[in-house]
Formats: sequence, structure tokens, C-alpha cells
Amino acid sequence: MNNYLLWIRVTAVLQIITACIHGMSFLREPTPANQTERTLHELMSTYRPDLGPYFHPTTGDIFTALSACFSLLYLLAGMINLYLAQKNLSPQIWKGLVSINLVVFGGAFIIMLLLTFLPPIILTGVVFLSLSFAYATNHIHRFRLPQN
Repeated sequence: MNNYLLWIRVTAVLQIITACIHGMSFLREPTPANQTERTLHELMSTYRPDLGPYFHPTTGDIFTALSACFSLLYLLAGMINLYLAQKNLSPQIWKGLVSINLVVFGGAFIIMLLLTFLPPIILTGVVFLSLSFAYATNHIHRFRLPQN
């Protein structure tokens, strides 16, 4: 097996694991630890600002939707990468696919680094790192000299 295909499979598994770990956050309701957190939690779950015609979600609703999309993005990418790794795609096609993944998950990593907390930063960083290895090993694989 080529090294870049190994890294693509590792990336796909990490993406699916990230989706599952993040999805577990939906299994429990956050419990406020003090009065300030209780007030904030109550406002996030009950206050419905007017955001346009027929659109009055709570901040909690918006947060839940974005959080679900994070898990679904990772699940989609992981499943697609795992599926395509089973096919006999050329290194040139993989280079393009991995480049697209690097842009998307590199952007996600920067956003996580700036705006979230440690678990999503670590998970997204590990996915980005494994994609970087896949890209680098693909590049090396393409320029190897034929051996006699």
C-alpha cells in the first residue's frame, strides 16, 4: 500500500472518530455551575430575537445547528475519503482531493484554534496534520524514480 493511501485512511478514520466524539455532546444537557451560567443558559434556551420573518430561533438552537453541522461535515468527509480509498484512484486525483480537504479542514482548524476550546482544537488539528502527511507522502510518491 502506498504511504499516502495509508494516511488517507488514517485521516478518514480520524474524521469519523471526530464526528462521533463531537456527536456525543448531544447526549447530555449542560448543567450550569453558578447563577451567572444559569442566567446565560436560560437566555440561550428561551430568548428568541427577531431575526426576520418567521425566523425566531434561540441562540441555543443556532448553536445546536452549527454543532450538528460540524459533526456531519466530519462524518461526510470521513466516509467519502474511506470510500474513495477503496477505489483505484490515481495519485494526481488524490492530490486534488486531499488539497480540497486541506483547505476545508485547515480553515476549520484556524476557526477552532481562535474561537473554541481544547477538544475540538485537538481533534481538528490531528485531522489537519494527517491530511498534511497524506499530501506530503503523495507528493513524494509521484516523484520517486523507477527502481530496476
